Amino acid sequence: MIELVDLTKKYGSFTAVDQLNLTINKGEIFGLLGPNGAGKSTTILMMLGLTDPTSGTVSVCGIDSTANPIEVKRKVGYLPEDVGFYDDRTALENLLYTARLNRIPEKEAREKAQQLLVRVGLPDVINKKAGKFSRGMRQRLGLADVLIKNPEVIILDEPTSGIDPKGVREFLDLIARLRDEQGLTVLFSSHNLHQVQEVCDRVGIFVNGRLKAEGDIPSLSKKLFTDSLYVIEAGVELNGLSGASGETQWLANILNPIEGISSVSRKNGVFRIECSRNLSAEIARAIVHSGASLISLNKKEFGLDEIYYRYFEGGEKS
Repeated sequence: MIELVDLTKKYGSFTAVDQLNLTINKGEIFGLLGPNGAGKSTTILMMLGLTDPTSGTVSVCGIDSTANPIEVKRKVGYLPEDVGFYDDRTALENLLYTARLNRIPEKEAREKAQQLLVRVGLPDVINKKAGKFSRGMRQRLGLADVLIKNPEVIILDEPTSGIDPKGVREFLDLIARLRDEQGLTVLFSSHNLHQVQEVCDRVGIFVNGRLKAEGDIPSLSKKLFTDSLYVIEAGVELNGLSGASGETQWLANILNPIEGISSVSRKNGVFRIECSRNLSAEIARAIVHSGASLISLNKKEFGLDEIYYRYFEGGEKS
């Protein structure tokens, strides 16, 4: 549904987007993750035909966004970080205005607008003026506004900024339901790691105008943490067994016969064991057989937090 090939945007000597190659499939929620200033919004503007690339091509729904921006806008819904509405008009009136701009017949538009306001959780404020809406309510109204023209793709640019945690949860659930029930393709641009991990099928990590990596969380973890896909956290009472070697070295010696363990460390009284596969059973067995007491065992997989650290905090593999 979205295909970017060597997409580049320069402003004088500054390169905002640098040879971006990306494919987003139908029915997929794709997270474009990166800090403010990484080039995410510039990329979105090129997708929508609102700014021309310096070089490269961008295709949305099979349409060249640069050559045919109006056609793209007919098929794509865009929800920016700050949604603009006529504050002196009601929620329903704002949606009907958008419908008229998209040449939707009045009767059809009114029925659909009312259905959408129910769908996005605003059934009780249909006739309330938008100027009195909270931030979360405005984003919900914005989503209804995006959906009024039956888009094939929706692009969300930092859509949860300024919304309270409960509102964020409900908004993300709504996005997932829309994808599942209507087969919508969603591009979710954000710098919020946890929201991206929660709702997106795949993630693209965007740094300084370049796409450093893309894939689902397991594949990105496997690429970055070749020797340590899992972390086993173990609470252990050594019962005086460590002797002069020290507690961490003692446990490392105990676990040494187990293949796949890359490191053993200790933090805040809990042992942290990094390994290439889930070795929870083998680790538990070795600790118990040693005579120590196993108090707790917790398996963790590397998530977006660790991936983010590798790419944004200087730990990226070359």
